[in-house]
Amino acid sequence: MVILICLLAIPVLMSAVFVIISPGKIREYEGDKSLSEKFVMDVNGAPNGFFINSKDTENPVLLFVSSGPGTDDYVFTDRYKDMDLEEEFTVVYWDYRDMGIAYDPSFDTEKITLDNILDDAKAVTDYLKERFGKEKIFIMGFSGGTHIALRAAKAHPEDYHALINMAQCVTDGPDRDELMYEFMKDVFTSGNDRSSLKKLEDSITRSDDGRISCKDWYNFVVLVHKAGGGTIKDKTEFEGIVVPIILSRCYTVKEKLNYVPAMKMYRKTPLEEELNDFDYRKTITSLEIPVYFISGDTDYNCPWELVEEYFDLIDAPDKGFYLISDSAHSPLWENPKETCDILKQIKEKFI
Repeated sequence: MVILICLLAIPVLMSAVFVIISPGKIREYEGDKSLSEKFVMDVNGAPNGFFINSKDTENPVLLFVSSGPGTDDYVFTDRYKDMDLEEEFTVVYWDYRDMGIAYDPSFDTEKITLDNILDDAKAVTDYLKERFGKEKIFIMGFSGGTHIALRAAKAHPEDYHALINMAQCVTDGPDRDELMYEFMKDVFTSGNDRSSLKKLEDSITRSDDGRISCKDWYNFVVLVHKAGGGTIKDKTEFEGIVVPIILSRCYTVKEKLNYVPAMKMYRKTPLEEELNDFDYRKTITSLEIPVYFISGDTDYNCPWELVEEYFDLIDAPDKGFYLISDSAHSPLWENPKETCDILKQIKEKFI
């Protein structure tokens, strides 16, 4: 009977703990000019989510475009406390239509298109400019969010001081796959990890001319994480993404339970198809505003060598490429001091 009671009590206790660690609260600060807000609002007929952190709302506004596409990134700001970007900016983390905290399973996913999200980006930018009394703001895309930020900056340069993209997506062709493959092969070979080497070979195809392409991007990324070049350096997907979501205080229980369904939903939208077969080295080779790229020195989710190549060819009034040490895909949280120092230097060029 005692054993039975204990077995019944364990899930109840775990559920209670899960509720306690899921208050849905974000960072808060003291001071009349500070701001901490989390909310969902309608933008062009679609739910959009926002986390806003600022120690001084007179600072310039930085619109942070979430990754994925369809992945909320505030969890990393919640998890890695040393990242203090809100010292320099009013940081607005944007969960675009029907993702993250804005997820609504009844929303028509056929309306999740690139054009609609770019229209939302314009509306969100105008809202932030008016709300905070700014003529221009900064826009920063992360990983999959770089698609949106890059195109928004191209379409409406008048709205932005500069584009700052971290882990820039450059192409989804063999150039990317081969860099990822060689990185993983070297890591698994040096560690005599035959099982992972076999999985790696099983995950690719070779063309007649010897070029490598991955069969399934999501399985490929699992191996990249195992090799140490994924979201967080030397952490698996479970360690680097799942654990922070579970332990985060910025989401409620419902928001945590919706996180993965919302992310998976984005893989079945028109946007997913629209972002296939891209190569910005051919389609967007100039911007009317300054552009700055930030990469981790072991990022092979979006290989940093491709970002540096793209940086070399893009034409802009000012530009910079920054390779952050001891970081993979997420240098803003992995090496916050070096990355935030660079963002401060960029800000000071304009403010």
